[in-house]
Amino acid sequence: MSGGPLPAFAASVDSVMEALSSQRYVIDRGLATAVYLALRLEKPLLIEGEPGCGKTEIAKSLAAAAGAELIRLQCYEGLDASASLYEWDYPRQLLSIRLHERDRTPAEVETEIYSERFLLRRPLLRAIEGSGPVRPVLLIDELDRADEEFEGLLLEVLSDYQVTVPEIGTIRAKQVPWVILTSNRTRELGDAIKRRCLYAYIGYPSVDKEVEILRRRLPELPARFAGEIAEFVQRLRGQDDLAKRPGVAETLDWANALLALGEETLRAPTVAETLGLLLKDARDLETYRKTRLGAVLASP
Repeated sequence: MSGGPLPAFAASVDSVMEALSSQRYVIDRGLATAVYLALRLEKPLLIEGEPGCGKTEIAKSLAAAAGAELIRLQCYEGLDASASLYEWDYPRQLLSIRLHERDRTPAEVETEIYSERFLLRRPLLRAIEGSGPVRPVLLIDELDRADEEFEGLLLEVLSDYQVTVPEIGTIRAKQVPWVILTSNRTRELGDAIKRRCLYAYIGYPSVDKEVEILRRRLPELPARFAGEIAEFVQRLRGQDDLAKRPGVAETLDWANALLALGEETLRAPTVAETLGLLLKDARDLETYRKTRLGAVLASP
C-alpha cells in the first residue's frame, strides 16, 4: 500500500493556510497545523466543535485545494456496513441466476453472482479503492450521530485501510485516503477512535474572525455592515438561556438574506422578521422576537 504523493501545499503550515484560504476558508494557525500534520503523518484528523462552525468545510476545502475527490459518509443512528462499506446488488444477482440457471452449474452461478461487478461500493470502500492520480478525501461527518457499534467497524477499516468481503477476499487500499472525521459532541466518542486520530477543536469565532469569514464568503457585503452583523450575532450567541446558539453557518445565511432584502444596516423590524435564520428553536425564536430582541440590539 502506497501513501501516494502529497499535494504541493503540504510543504509547510503556512502553505496549508494559503491553500485553504484560496478556497475562502478562514483558518487559524493551530487548526492549520493539525491539518498539515494529518497530511504529513497520514493520520485521520478528528475535528470536534460547535455545530455550524466550519468542520465539514475543512474537508471540502482540502479536497478542492488538492484537486481530490471528496467522498462523504454522513453518519446517522443505525448506520451499518451495508450503508457504509458495501452490499450486494441482489436484484441483478437474482436476474443473473435466472438467466444462467440452465446453462451453468450451481458452483459457476455462485462464482458469477459474487463477482465484483455485483458489488455496490459504499463510501468507505470507495475511499479505500481510490486509485486516481490524487488520493481521495474521506469525510466521515457527524460520527457522534452513529451508534457505538459503528465505531468498532470504523476502527477495523482505518487501522489497516482494507476491507474483507468474504465472498471475494480482502480489498486493500492502493493509497491511503486523507480522512477527516467530525463530531458535534452529542455523545462522547470512544477512546479507541481518539487514539487513532489527530485531534482539533473548533469553537465559535471571535468578532474579528466572524467578520473576516463574512467578508471572505460574501465579498459584496460592506465591511461596516459585516461588523454590525457579527457583533449582533456575538451578543445573541452569548445569551445564557438559548437552547441552540447560532453557528457561523447561520450567520452567513442571515447576512445573505439581509443582502437579498436590500438592507444596509440592522433595523429592528427586519431583524425580527429574519430572526428565524439565526434561531432554530421555537422557544428561542418566540422569546427573543417578542421580548428580548430590543435588549440584544441595544447592547453595546
